[in-house]
Amino acid sequence: MANVSVAAEWQLLGDRYYRKPELYHPMQWRHIDLSRNKVACAPFGGPVALIRDDSKIVQLYSESALRKLRLFNSAGVSLSDVVWKNPGGRLIGMSWSDDHTLVCIVQDGTVYRYNVHAELIEPNLSILGHDYFDENVVECVFWGNGVVCVTETCKIFAVPDFKTGTVVRLADPPPPPIELELERELPHCVAVIEPQYTLSGNVEVLLAIGDGVVMVEEDEVQALPVPPGDGPLQKMVVSGNGRFVAAFTHDGRLAVYSTRFEKMFEYQCESALPPEQLAWCGLDSVLLYWDDMLLMVGPSDEPVRYLYDEPIVLVPECDGVRILTNSSMEFLQLVPNSTVSIFKIGSTSPAALLYDALDHFDRRSAKADENLRLIRSSLPEAVEACVDAAGHEFDVSRQRTLLRAASYGQAFCSNFQRDRIQEMCKTLRVLNAVRNPEIGIPLSIQQYKLLTPPVLIGRLINAHRHLLALRISEYLGMNQEVVIMHWACSKITASLAIPDAALLEILLDKLRLCKGISYAAVSAHADKNGRRKLAAMLIEHEPRSSKLFFFFFFFLYRMQHELEVTTKQAIFIDSSISDTIRTCIVLGNHRAAMKVKTEFKVSEKRWYWLKVFALATIRDWDALEKFSKEKRPPIGYRPFVEACIEADEKGEALKYIPKLADPRERAESYARIGMAKEAADAASQAKDGELLGRLKLTFAQNAAASSIFDTLRDRLSFQGVS
Repeated sequence: MANVSVAAEWQLLGDRYYRKPELYHPMQWRHIDLSRNKVACAPFGGPVALIRDDSKIVQLYSESALRKLRLFNSAGVSLSDVVWKNPGGRLIGMSWSDDHTLVCIVQDGTVYRYNVHAELIEPNLSILGHDYFDENVVECVFWGNGVVCVTETCKIFAVPDFKTGTVVRLADPPPPPIELELERELPHCVAVIEPQYTLSGNVEVLLAIGDGVVMVEEDEVQALPVPPGDGPLQKMVVSGNGRFVAAFTHDGRLAVYSTRFEKMFEYQCESALPPEQLAWCGLDSVLLYWDDMLLMVGPSDEPVRYLYDEPIVLVPECDGVRILTNSSMEFLQLVPNSTVSIFKIGSTSPAALLYDALDHFDRRSAKADENLRLIRSSLPEAVEACVDAAGHEFDVSRQRTLLRAASYGQAFCSNFQRDRIQEMCKTLRVLNAVRNPEIGIPLSIQQYKLLTPPVLIGRLINAHRHLLALRISEYLGMNQEVVIMHWACSKITASLAIPDAALLEILLDKLRLCKGISYAAVSAHADKNGRRKLAAMLIEHEPRSSKLFFFFFFFLYRMQHELEVTTKQAIFIDSSISDTIRTCIVLGNHRAAMKVKTEFKVSEKRWYWLKVFALATIRDWDALEKFSKEKRPPIGYRPFVEACIEADEKGEALKYIPKLADPRERAESYARIGMAKEAADAASQAKDGELLGRLKLTFAQNAAASSIFDTLRDRLSFQGVS
């Protein structure tokens, strides 16, 4: 019956199932009408920004006449708000950048940026500048950290990266026909292909002009061959992988093209009126929303219809679409294959039989043994499907049941990876913690893996969720320094009423949790906030000598101040050169780390030591391996081995142990990760009887391993080697 109830929630589109679980219901906010607001929702379960739409005439009810920019988490819990002073004309568009900065662009081309606490980030950016002060922005399309803006005279500007703030004027679209030259034709719609998906590495802008489409780059305009009869296109949106374009035609068809406009699929919609919203749902289907109906179209004859009696906002994610309404947050996604194999009505897959066996076991039915006998040869596959399906569930009780089924099957399965279930439990504990409505980050497991734990930690600390960030860091075995440092600086800023001595004890209680943390950086932050006595107290706990500290204070300061401004992290000033490099790498700012290395003439050996252990701290094993292959490391491969072993990553350590030149080092390294035979082989190459004796002691509890070392030592003694 459980299988029936689960599958009953699904919708079939072609031969693929979709589901739409509620992430939050009801929303925590009150009296919100999305139809009266401009809305921006950040991907990866990020925050929601609302501001009253001044292009609509609305009744204010009890609401203040003052327009406010209001920020909420995905569950509708209020984060912050600020009065919107309407500078620079009407708000044209707003969106969240990758680092959760809210970007607002107004009519005169000014860009206003806010953090999640609704604090304005200076300086403001002008897209049009002095040369085009008489122009107005009429449309903008955002992606990641960039935006494309179109003016009323069809000039196109791009900001490829808000972090640098560089504005690029793109080529002009072709002029209108001679009979229309007095009235510059604006595009019917605009879409962008992100730089990461283009051959040039620059943004490509698709403009639907007249009956055709042109692709605009910085120095080139190219007409694309739209199939006859399709234009003019009313709406366009590019797929998440940058390979396809979904468009709504003038006569009410949804067409899917390649990015060079070769048609791949079309569907005749019931209305020629363009949808209010058009979005991709993963890479398998397209969503169209009109007033009260959401239409999901895929490569099949029959679409899926969802009816809504309230306005909705579609939020595309890498693996589906979040649907925000006045009262709920839902997640429309393709049902994972593992889930289908277990819960599809009538399924007889090994995973379905294993799940069913658990139910019989709980009811003490002999049918449990019968099911297990049927799937004995496929048990590993069935256990893996249950683990994978648990990872894709938002319902905690269903997660628990699926993991119990996996554990039940694992008990009869000798060749299943033992730590797979444990790792999934860890992942789900983290996901369930951040999905809590008070935190309001409803990540799917696929989004979590793509986002990565360090980025999630960064988002939590920027939202001042330090305790949860610290607990997750500790639980996942990650470095806690960044969390504690950010907390300490935030505590100083927010605790102006607490006396210095009392605040010092509060700070020290947490700072002591992290060995080697820079008290000097926290002290500098206290000094900047006018608390010089507290700064002096903190310096007394700095483990480095005062002479060394003052040397670095005057020499780091300029560059470290620049780093604090660019990263918005008050953790650099007054730390050592080595600490500065290490922190830059931990935060992912490799360019800044290299700049510090170059300016202060840090030796290659020191640079390698710092980067190896910093990459290990954030567990970026791919970057560490790539770094090891850039050239032969001047420090050898032993630090790579040490860093991996200290992080308890034996598999990563195995990439570097064979590269150790000294067989003694190889033997000791193999021994440290419990590989007795490999340690013995390396020790025998060294012909060192004393080493064999020491290694035998390491494996004293392993009789078979001890015997190996005894045999080798006897052989060396026979050969006259001591």
